[in-house]
Amino acid sequence: MNMMTAQPEPAVLPSQRQAHVNFAAPDLPVMLPGRPEMRYDLPKAWRNFKELIKDKEDTSLVTPIFEALPWRGIYDAALSFLATERAQEIRAKEPSLVKILDDHEALRKLPANSLAHTYCDFMEREGLSAQGLVDELDKNRPADMYWDDQVTWYFNRMRDTHDLMHILSGFGRDALGEQCVLAFTYSQQPSPAHLFLGYAGALEIKKRATVKVPVLRAVREGQKMGKACPRLVEMAITELLPLPIEGVRAKLGIKPPSYYHQAHAMWRAAGIDPYDLIAPEAQAA
Repeated sequence: MNMMTAQPEPAVLPSQRQAHVNFAAPDLPVMLPGRPEMRYDLPKAWRNFKELIKDKEDTSLVTPIFEALPWRGIYDAALSFLATERAQEIRAKEPSLVKILDDHEALRKLPANSLAHTYCDFMEREGLSAQGLVDELDKNRPADMYWDDQVTWYFNRMRDTHDLMHILSGFGRDALGEQCVLAFTYSQQPSPAHLFLGYAGALEIKKRATVKVPVLRAVREGQKMGKACPRLVEMAITELLPLPIEGVRAKLGIKPPSYYHQAHAMWRAAGIDPYDLIAPEAQAA
């Protein structure tokens, strides 16, 4: 008798659990029960950070840090925003920022020098996509982490505006730029993990650097910039995309970072590549 071995069904990725959800639906529940309480776990955060320093590209270590140092007021912030008419208007026309931001063909039809064009240039140059960030987070999150409600829509926007923060702030994807964006993000989404990673990473840069540059000042500047900017997750991104990039920055109160560019100039003057400051220990050995 011919016996065939049953093949295991492919695992459902966390984000795929949302495929059936219409986040623009007027009757979408605001917040379903069962969400975990936001609690701190300092030993877990420190343990994973020490491993992250060994290989800053190992993103599987980042999620546990954010789980250990969450934004404890996140539910209140989301519910407060979702109770406004403006939030519901944005939800109706922007159910998924991933689809909007990854449609470069449509974005390229918007005016030259707009935020849309700057975004496409950045993402294409860096080989990034909004969906790519979703896929990366899928690797390290349990499938039961998502709820079919409006709070999840709010959480998704926190994720999907990350690269917009890079572009609007002017901080690159180099080691210092990432720490500055973390500090910027803390002022927007005050999870202690953002601040911890930003300043701990800055101290690691200072420890490894052979030239004295204003690393901590650059990170602090990023934190101040994020505080001066309205919460990006609560803004209509489709209204910002057609505007001139400098006009968007002015509208949001974002000024060019000075200490970050000063640090880059000082490193380059010393023959140091700012994009190769924290290499994995295996490569540095």
